[in-house]
Amino acid sequence: MTEEQMLAGSIKHNAAAQEALYNRFSPRMLGVCYRFGRNREDAEDMLQEGFIKVFTQLHQFRNEGALEGWIRRIIVHTCINHLKKNKKFNESVDLIHANSMHIREDYIPSIMQAKQVVECIRLLPLGYRTVLNLYALEGFSHREIANMLEIEESTSRSQYT
Repeated sequence: MTEEQMLAGSIKHNAAAQEALYNRFSPRMLGVCYRFGRNREDAEDMLQEGFIKVFTQLHQFRNEGALEGWIRRIIVHTCINHLKKNKKFNESVDLIHANSMHIREDYIPSIMQAKQVVECIRLLPLGYRTVLNLYALEGFSHREIANMLEIEESTSRSQYT
């Protein structure tokens, strides 16, 4: 089934088209959710919530960009809203604990696999992890991140550096 057929069918609430659309995009979107969540269960919850929004808003897609990019934006916003409901982003971080996480330089391999990088990102405190995901991986500006997370732009910048 082509992307256009999946889109048209999903808008008409055709279950086969919706399943095809979900199957095509959910693996990549689960990866996005996994970067934001605390564990796989959180990621799966965010993915399901995000796809419910995708299917209810699909009629608003205007073919002005890639469907995957449109879906990704909804998924990212769903992840942010999920995190905002469960944790405040402007809580102070225990810097003593963060600074005590020392890793020997000779332990870090010169080339890390993507899975290892994701695991390292997941070890960061929530605020740092979220800002890193939004800025470096999703391409949002610090101003956009500040608006999404309801924090100061300077907080976004400091959590990224």
